[in-house]
Amino acid sequence: MDGLQTTDEEVSRVSLALHLMQIEQPGIGRYNGKSHMEFLDIADKTFLVFGVANKKSVAFSVGEVLSEAGANVIYSVQSEEARESVSRILPDADIFACDVEREQDIDELADGIAQKYGKLDGIVHSIAFANYEEGLKPFHETKKKNFLQAVDISCYSLIAIANAFKELLDNNASVVTISISTTKTAAEPYGFMAPVKAALDSTVCFLAKSFSSFSKIRFNSVNAGLLKTSASAGIPGYLDYYMFAEELTLRKKALSTREVANAAAFLLSPRSSGINAQGIIVDAGMSINYFDKDIIKKSLRT
Repeated sequence: MDGLQTTDEEVSRVSLALHLMQIEQPGIGRYNGKSHMEFLDIADKTFLVFGVANKKSVAFSVGEVLSEAGANVIYSVQSEEARESVSRILPDADIFACDVEREQDIDELADGIAQKYGKLDGIVHSIAFANYEEGLKPFHETKKKNFLQAVDISCYSLIAIANAFKELLDNNASVVTISISTTKTAAEPYGFMAPVKAALDSTVCFLAKSFSSFSKIRFNSVNAGLLKTSASAGIPGYLDYYMFAEELTLRKKALSTREVANAAAFLLSPRSSGINAQGIIVDAGMSINYFDKDIIKKSLRT
């Protein structure tokens, strides 16, 4: 270049420096053609993710984050029809079908994964269901069959999965479920699912205690604020509550599934090894902002 003179020795030093910058250092990996610091330390580890329905699913975002960090991700969906649907958005993924209402399906899934993969480094339980087909009803009119089905799918399934996979999980594995930011705020449209999620939160603690007798396997939950997912869209009146929740966040911006997925990936990683039997609230500060002055002003307008 004009006006710049370099010696052969200086050129050699620069070339050596550039070469050294390309050598992978501890904690640095290459994924998707990009070099980045692998903080989570989950490259080449294998995780099983339950609950993908579409690209809006929390489970889909969790799998995406894990894959970007170099992990191997296996998926389990409710049925063969769901497997065909999800395979279109995850064409290269290994996807199994398992209806968690059937314990036999869970056992067969464990056997299939054991034969193909051997050990798992973690499990993501992102499964929830409530029958709102009859529309919004007062909580005291909740039907027993609907309540018990919601408990079975949304809560007991975690117990059944943990038991079926206990021999497949690495001794330091991590199990993460997706819960809600609070089970004590009586949001009418959410109805009987809040008590079900409260049972799920308690289940996390009891599983952590139970597994501690023979392993270092951890159980935690990500307790998320309101999200824009296909599942939540089926809750009567949910959109109005979602918009209100966005206004209550400290940043005045709704929570994203990616933010929840990031927290889940952290809990799955060895970087969170000191966290067990906990629920990590991810709600952008909504839970401490009920007396937001702007919301109060709007509510008092006549």
